[in-house]
Amino acid sequence: MSYILVLYHSSHGSVKHLAHEIADAIEQHGCEVKLRTFVAQQPDDIVVSKEDLRDCQALAFGTPTRFGMMAAQAKTFWESTSDLWLKGALIDKPACVFSSSSSMHGGNETTLLTLALPLLHHGMMLLGVPYDVPELSSTQTGGTPYGATHVAGLDNTSELSKDEQKICHAIGKRLAIISEKLSS
Repeated sequence: MSYILVLYHSSHGSVKHLAHEIADAIEQHGCEVKLRTFVAQQPDDIVVSKEDLRDCQALAFGTPTRFGMMAAQAKTFWESTSDLWLKGALIDKPACVFSSSSSMHGGNETTLLTLALPLLHHGMMLLGVPYDVPELSSTQTGGTPYGATHVAGLDNTSELSKDEQKICHAIGKRLAIISEKLSS
């Protein structure tokens, strides 16, 4: 059975919360989800395999921002996927990206762009958040047209805002719809 892979790295839990919100939206649309991470930090974390990536129908990919870039754990994984790239295993699969930073201007947008780079090199189709999502125009917290984001605060204790949750649901639903259209 086909599934959508929600792949993330989370240091303090914020990105994991984003991943779960996106996964919930995908499941609400009737698609199967596999939640995977790069490094198991909690007992319920499942570490991604290249087969998980190869066999997915679509991908949602997120990490916290690290100086405006993706987390090293994610970069290390992507650097191991040359065999998939050589085979064109991910070409034409839809994907979206998500991120969390500790401050409003903490690098979320540039991180989303760095998350997109390996996906584009693999030939994936990148989906953003369209402006018909009203929260995108009114949010005072996270959310960009490049992908779902969260502003966690300097102490990483801020919960996802209602706007951030709705933006996660919008991109998850969009990924599920596009994935279904492409697979039919």
